[in-house]
Amino acid sequence: MALVSADSRIAELLTELHQLIKQTQEERSRSEHNLVNIQKTHERMQTENKISPYYRTKLRGLYTTAKADAEAECNILRKALDKIAEIKSLLEERRIAAKIAGLYNDSEPPRKTMRRGVLMTLLQQSAMTLPLWIGKPGDKPPPLCGAIPTSGDYVARPGDKVAARVKAVDGDEQWILAEVVSYSHATNKYEVDDIDEEGKERHTLSRRRVIPLPQWKANPETDPEALFQKEQLVLALYPQTTCFYRALI
Repeated sequence: MALVSADSRIAELLTELHQLIKQTQEERSRSEHNLVNIQKTHERMQTENKISPYYRTKLRGLYTTAKADAEAECNILRKALDKIAEIKSLLEERRIAAKIAGLYNDSEPPRKTMRRGVLMTLLQQSAMTLPLWIGKPGDKPPPLCGAIPTSGDYVARPGDKVAARVKAVDGDEQWILAEVVSYSHATNKYEVDDIDEEGKERHTLSRRRVIPLPQWKANPETDPEALFQKEQLVLALYPQTTCFYRALI
């Protein structure tokens, strides 16, 4: 029933997103005339080689209008980004619900492990499509944007990707890419699934053994402080694996 409800809401959001995209194009077309006027005014000023009070007043009005137009378009785009984020969240919730239903349905045969090549492609696509943080003027990037850490009491949500420190078959410990299944406030422990062995390897880990991964990319032009810095120690994935190693930027 929950899956049907999620599908219905996703359909509504897609319709709303389509309308917002149309509004964006309409707003852009409407403001184009004003931008052309700005360009032509500058060209006339260069031809006459003077800046008269008339041109100052005219440009002030044109730029005021252009600023208002840009803010209106920006507001529509932010609404569209919010819709996209909500759609992605609902899709993730639906996937988790289907996963849980599959894990506890004894009448179904075990699912096949995803081929490594397919898994690597999906992980690469996930990294490339990580949303870019776009804050309003004066906004600071939030936790989990690039290198910005979380607070000590932060709890990752089911479905979130994390770096998890687990014991290997030989007894050694290693950091792996995992997905949060649940968190117990009573024990302060996570249940996580190994991404490479979904449905097979489940680990119960304390919070200190789990590091939430970034959920937004940082814009180097507007938020350079959110980037990982040179000489900084990080966890990086070995190529074509889901295991992390200590690396130096």
